[in-house]
Amino acid sequence: MKPSFTKHSLLAAAVAALISVPAFAWNEGGGEQDEALHLTPDPENGIDIYEVCSACHLPEGWGLPDGTFPQLAGQHRGVLIKQLADIRALNRDNPTMYPFALPESIGDAQALADVVAYIEKLPMNPEPGRGPWAEGTAEFEKGKKLYADNCVKCHGETGMGDKEKFYPRINGQHYNYMLRQFEWIRDGKRRNANPDMVAQIKGFSDDDMKHVISYVSHVPVPADQLAPSADWQNPDFK
Repeated sequence: MKPSFTKHSLLAAAVAALISVPAFAWNEGGGEQDEALHLTPDPENGIDIYEVCSACHLPEGWGLPDGTFPQLAGQHRGVLIKQLADIRALNRDNPTMYPFALPESIGDAQALADVVAYIEKLPMNPEPGRGPWAEGTAEFEKGKKLYADNCVKCHGETGMGDKEKFYPRINGQHYNYMLRQFEWIRDGKRRNANPDMVAQIKGFSDDDMKHVISYVSHVPVPADQLAPSADWQNPDFK
């Protein structure tokens, strides 16, 4: 299946829809999110749907190290469904992605279930974009302490998050992407952010932010969840 859509008309619809956006509770659930979570996914159909996503996130699901697009590969199914449902419902502002996440572009709740089941199983990039301070530096240790004091409770010691609570895994994610999202959450620019995280990081300086995110970007991903090399190509799109 290759969904067809007019890019310019969808972009126009996105701009119009985002002119006025509603207030939103972080995880009120219900609606399309709950529907997609309780459907039995078809990963084979997910391959066809993912063709739309691959234009930005790449066939491998790795996004870009410069942080323009995040790595999706390996992310928890529930997290992906929540974010897609939030974008479609205008609970998360993402004008770039909005047109491509619409039902007329990728399909209904079943399509969400199918595509995220496919994405979740993709092997992750063994060489994601990492922060400037590696293990053995004082800056790394500072980031490590900030992480232990502020982030472990939700994202876990290895950055795996919690799929049942919609906490994303952050190990293996690109430094620049995480830095931007952290700043937006801290500064109240990401409306579907977990309010507990907003409160936890509101006192972080820009320097603190860079250190803790640099540390996270160096946390290793389990070897069995990685692609064999940075040159790996997704065989489903060759």
